[in-house]
Amino acid sequence: MKTSIQYIALCTAAALLGTACTSLDLNPLDNPSAETWYDDGPKIEMSLNTLLLHQFWPQERYEFTGSGVMDMDEITDDLMRRNALVAFKAGTLTATHAATTNMWSLTYKGITRCNAILENMPKAKAGVEPELYERYEGCARFYRACFYSRIMMLFGDPVYFTRDIPLEEAYDIGRTPCEEVLGYVYDDFDYAAAHCPETYQGAVVRATRGAAYAMKARVALYFASLYTYDAAMRDADKAAYHYGIARDAAKACMDLNVYQLHADFGELFLNKTHNAEESVFCIPRSLAYAADNKRQYLQGTSITANIPIGLGGTISEFPTWDLFCAFLCTDGKPIDESPLYDPADPFKNRDPRLAESIVEFGTDFCGVVYDPRFDVSQVWDSNAGRNITNPDNIVTASESRLPSRTGLVQRKGIDKDWTDDYQADPDKIIMRYADVLLMYAESKIELNEIDDATLEAMNRVRARAYGVQYTETDQYPAIVTRSQSELRTILRTERRMEFAFERLRIYDLLRWRIAEKVLNYSDWTIKYNAGANVLKKVMTDGQWFIPTPAIDESGCPEMDATFSRENRPHITALYNRVFNPEIHYLWPLPATDVLVNKNLEQNYGY
Repeated sequence: MKTSIQYIALCTAAALLGTACTSLDLNPLDNPSAETWYDDGPKIEMSLNTLLLHQFWPQERYEFTGSGVMDMDEITDDLMRRNALVAFKAGTLTATHAATTNMWSLTYKGITRCNAILENMPKAKAGVEPELYERYEGCARFYRACFYSRIMMLFGDPVYFTRDIPLEEAYDIGRTPCEEVLGYVYDDFDYAAAHCPETYQGAVVRATRGAAYAMKARVALYFASLYTYDAAMRDADKAAYHYGIARDAAKACMDLNVYQLHADFGELFLNKTHNAEESVFCIPRSLAYAADNKRQYLQGTSITANIPIGLGGTISEFPTWDLFCAFLCTDGKPIDESPLYDPADPFKNRDPRLAESIVEFGTDFCGVVYDPRFDVSQVWDSNAGRNITNPDNIVTASESRLPSRTGLVQRKGIDKDWTDDYQADPDKIIMRYADVLLMYAESKIELNEIDDATLEAMNRVRARAYGVQYTETDQYPAIVTRSQSELRTILRTERRMEFAFERLRIYDLLRWRIAEKVLNYSDWTIKYNAGANVLKKVMTDGQWFIPTPAIDESGCPEMDATFSRENRPHITALYNRVFNPEIHYLWPLPATDVLVNKNLEQNYGY
């Protein structure tokens, strides 16, 4: 791991110098001179390592611009901000938004660098061993395929090019249909799978055979879903074709027998866990080797926004009740069906991943007991060695508007390493083995090829959450049904429980075409200004925590109808989400690029 991080650190300064004339960055003016740079293997490898800079894989606040724009989960129904509804959920997204323009420009910067490597590396061919040369090419084509996949998922038809393009040509190039580019992307992933090794010695992070298979499965599954669930694109033959590619790619990754599920679900995401056996493709973070580039580790609001007041945080973003209610009970049933669910004790008898993802009320969190219940005035602070006034209770907080508006706080991935100095460098996991298993199962479900292997893949993921083997079916709620519709609901719920706060939810909402439903619900929260007497009465009247919503066929709680009907005094709709399916399934292209390129057509509605 240290070797890889040092390589990245050495390249950081060169990677960040200069800018191109448009955000598309078709002309890599900020790259080292192609005349001399690519003339030997170490220089090629260093160029490849710059593509592991976190700016090329933006997910959280500081990775888009370095100034805390947004987190990819904030634009979903899993996470919300306290003080504002982000443009993506307010229906106000424009072609000048910093997150979309930077996602586009940073991704194309990565594509341009891949192309520069591939076009110029023949200069070093004579001095590089053939197998190593093919590995370099495989890595470059892997990254390029990942970047084009992202552009197609978020923006639609890409501007597709595979070579350095003169600036005058850059101003005229148009968009290429996704269906055509998918073929090229599959080819890049196939080449990478054929020429990248299964593993590397030591802890060096690079593209591998398994990563190529897995990322190919991800993009194939995405477009297979569009051909299934998008009314305008629906095509059963194309859907089956891409589901087949996703199934086969996922199975190829599984058959390598390189990866396995990490034994402890919660531990997998902590600062201390690096290069885990479950990580198919991850990028290291490092404070020590960040070279003053704040995008290379977690700091600032990337830390404090998730930390409660009692730990010195601001808790300005927090999990939604939508996510909380989606977790199953220990009998494998949703909360609106399970007799085990107790709305007054809502963590009890729930899937273990709930308490690993969201802090359970009344439990220690980084040294301070977290408890938002209105009648809990003091909590134990083991750091101070005494009880303290509960700072995360709206009734006793110094300002009632400051604690989590939902009463929920993220636990997943967070430990005392975050709160010691409000900096952390956990691995950024782009792809892990649990996703491979669930992609394989989903492809088989959608193809109606439901068999023992389908159920085994899902049960392996679920059993790990319970700390048992998938064959120990009396120790966890094993999945046994072979109904396609039932398995589809289970699969979607399983993904939400397994991947909470991993920045994958947005892609599921988009590809299943359910964003138009869930992103038109309200963001429901505690009414922080209801008054202490009202809130205390909620406890004595037995109205804590929240009503039990109905769960739909995608595993999503139908909050609006239930909460409006119940009309409890401590609950309010803080924000009303807005999602127009005619517009918002695609992000806008940057306004500057569309302005300077007459052949670059903007997405509808922007």
